[in-house]
Amino acid sequence: MTEQPKYREIAEALREAILNGEYGPGDRLPGENPLAAQYGVAAMTARQALRELKAEGLVESRKGAGFFVLERFTPIRRRSVARLSRQHWGTGRSLFAADDSRALTTDSHVLGAVTPPAEIAEVLGLPQGEQAFARSRRHVVDGRPVLVSTSYLSETLVTGTPITQTDTGPGGIYARLADLGAGPSRFREEVAVRMPSADERASLGITADTPVIKISRTAYAEDGRAVEVNEMTLDSRAYVLEYDFDA
Repeated sequence: MTEQPKYREIAEALREAILNGEYGPGDRLPGENPLAAQYGVAAMTARQALRELKAEGLVESRKGAGFFVLERFTPIRRRSVARLSRQHWGTGRSLFAADDSRALTTDSHVLGAVTPPAEIAEVLGLPQGEQAFARSRRHVVDGRPVLVSTSYLSETLVTGTPITQTDTGPGGIYARLADLGAGPSRFREEVAVRMPSADERASLGITADTPVIKISRTAYAEDGRAVEVNEMTLDSRAYVLEYDFDA
């Protein structure tokens, strides 16, 4: 049997110590130099072990201070197909209710008329110079920010409707679009992973080296027009993306 790399042996020992409670949330792990001395390896090898634990979401690094154990968080299982079913939001349930049973706190802000990014204006079919209506949200679960998003819609379509209010009512934006005869009949999502911007780091409370998941979702009405574009940023450590559909 091939002997596993030394850094994995160190990571495995530290992982076990974290999981059995020897190191609790907020505790500082031994630094790379003490670990290197303990295991008889180079400091770089010990650093690689610590970075492996960080990649797994068990610890975080703080500049100049070392590696600290993170509060354990059960990832949200984002049921990417079921949550967008008309049978779900059409009955007044929130999309998040399809993902997780935990209480969700949502900070919603009506941004009003804004100049959308050019690519979003094009998708929504807005004439040059026409503004979109936008609203933003931040989702917090177990006291932890997990998602920030901004929805863009045609201002002409939604002016004077509950969509422009802070609370859009049961079923959210999609149910209100259905009330207008523009309910979604098809969705398209694009998923990408990248490092966070400064604003995203602040909103999600994450470090610069924590990847985020970017999801851009477009909702299409029965007549084929795009009625909403939702730009979402997810803390990658807080989510599992699940796709369950018939063959």
